[in-house]
Amino acid sequence: MTFRTNTLRTNNSRRHVLRGAGLALPLPWLPSLSWQAFAKDPVQTPPLRTAFLHFPNGAWMPDWTPAESGDQLILSPTLQPLEPLRSLVTVFSGLDKPHSRTPDGHAHKTANFLTGMPVNSTTGRDFSAGGISVDQQIAQHFNGQTPLHSLVLGVEPIAGGIDPANGVTLLYGSCISWQAAGRPVLPQVSPESVFDRLFGRSPQDMGRTASRRLLNFVLEDARSISRQLGKDDQIKLQEYLEAVDTMESRVRFLNQHPQHPLLKFAQSARPQRPQTPETFHQHLSVMLDLLVLAFRCDAVRTASVMLANDTSQQIFPLDNGWTEPHHSVSHHQTDPQKIRQYQHINRWYVQQFANLAQRLAQIPEGAGTLLDNCLLMLGSGMSDGNRHEPDDLPIVLLTGRATGIHGGVHKLYPDRTVPLCNLYLSVLQKLGLPATSFGDSDGTLF
Repeated sequence: MTFRTNTLRTNNSRRHVLRGAGLALPLPWLPSLSWQAFAKDPVQTPPLRTAFLHFPNGAWMPDWTPAESGDQLILSPTLQPLEPLRSLVTVFSGLDKPHSRTPDGHAHKTANFLTGMPVNSTTGRDFSAGGISVDQQIAQHFNGQTPLHSLVLGVEPIAGGIDPANGVTLLYGSCISWQAAGRPVLPQVSPESVFDRLFGRSPQDMGRTASRRLLNFVLEDARSISRQLGKDDQIKLQEYLEAVDTMESRVRFLNQHPQHPLLKFAQSARPQRPQTPETFHQHLSVMLDLLVLAFRCDAVRTASVMLANDTSQQIFPLDNGWTEPHHSVSHHQTDPQKIRQYQHINRWYVQQFANLAQRLAQIPEGAGTLLDNCLLMLGSGMSDGNRHEPDDLPIVLLTGRATGIHGGVHKLYPDRTVPLCNLYLSVLQKLGLPATSFGDSDGTLF
């Protein structure tokens, strides 16, 4: 069995990078460099990026689904954090994964979230999620155009062992990205590891350069590049370098304080051990900020994020205390108190998705913002977690203006008639991939 990890590719793309001491710092998209960088292939618009975010344990669908369908979207209570971005939001109702209608609890709903295909029940010798995941299909198409092939992130450690409830490997609950049917792409959960791979600092480099900041090595090259830029782009470059330096400070702080709970958790091999609410929020925030930075410098075109593993036992702050563990309240059995906690957790994850989009919207790029050039999806591999249903999945798409997809819409489809893979095929075609099918798709949605 082959496992793929996110490894830094040799940068043979057309993008400018800042170099020094063997390190490479990708530059953001700067119009002043367009003619120089793309003289032989003059592309004058920023590229599109995609990110697929998965939250565990389904949703309380009565509070998730908008009351009305059509192009006058009124957000449901759970989706209210997206109100400032409503014109960019498309809510899909009725999409399902027919191949997940199995009695295997979470495993067959989570592992194939981005493939839509049958998952092989196994204890670990013959992993399979039925095919390539949509993020990796995109990564293959843009292979060689960015320093990184793809970015696959997580927040909880990859689980090992066997689920005693059904005898299936726990790995399925930690992985949604697949290079091929039997080749999972394991998520990175260490912020420092992601930062170093993002900017080309290998473990060997760390021994040689750990005492100095990344910008120290590329500062001379940065000054040279800055002299070629217009005034506006000089400001953008300075802001970008400051953002990189700030992010390095955050991840190095964790490394210099080995007892910090976030770092201890990221290095732990114990599966499903929840972080404290404060640490969990901090960890997720750092990982999403790294995603923003990766998109900002066009180090990668596509990403997937496990916001938590399936059956996550994470707890969340309430005004009057804490929720019960997430997985426990998802099995609410119509208990009103558990349903209220379930709603709160669902909304919390939607808020993190909204925060990510708003961070992207604050970064100028081209004639607009970085968010204008992004397509973001949030969803779960099941609907109501109480029954482990793979039908009528909670799916939200947030599309920037450059994608050509108009938001402010609730698309409602008859249940059990439209595969989730129809959405993935639609995304592939919108990105310019020559795809006529994906997974079990039988059509497109836009």
